[in-house]
Amino acid sequence: MTQARTNWFTRLFGNRRPKAPDSLPREEELPRALSMARVGDHLTRRGYHFRVDDDGDITGTWDGHRFWFLLLGDRSEILQVRGRWSTTLPLDSRLVTLQAVNDWNRERIWPKVYVREEAGRLALYAEVSVDLEHGATDDQLAQTVSCGLGTAVQLFHAIGGHLPPGSLDG
Repeated sequence: MTQARTNWFTRLFGNRRPKAPDSLPREEELPRALSMARVGDHLTRRGYHFRVDDDGDITGTWDGHRFWFLLLGDRSEILQVRGRWSTTLPLDSRLVTLQAVNDWNRERIWPKVYVREEAGRLALYAEVSVDLEHGATDDQLAQTVSCGLGTAVQLFHAIGGHLPPGSLDG
């Protein structure tokens, strides 16, 4: 492997080496049931500020955008991280907005992106949903939350650059 290739690989994955059998953890964390309390505890440990709305959902603002943490499904086994872009668009930009959203959804796994008409404007939403029917470890919960927040914020920053000049005026 060349030095350049080694450097980017190390930056991406760290300097991970397989652990010797005697250094492996003796007891792995078992998945536990998903709950809003666990989601809230995770967000608190990360130092995030949030509140619980009247429906019992967690909501807050990340990088200027509103997010919700929802438990869906018959047994509240699906964790959904849903974000709404802080900017709205004029209705006449629907076609170009849908094209940008379609490009994003075609080229990326996360987040799922969609457009809704709200109060005579277009609102952009991003969602990451994970079925945790069999529970989740703290690391799995953290990964889901990080994925939901990180990919949605990435989308919100990128989408403005995909729209033609003047689309954000309004």
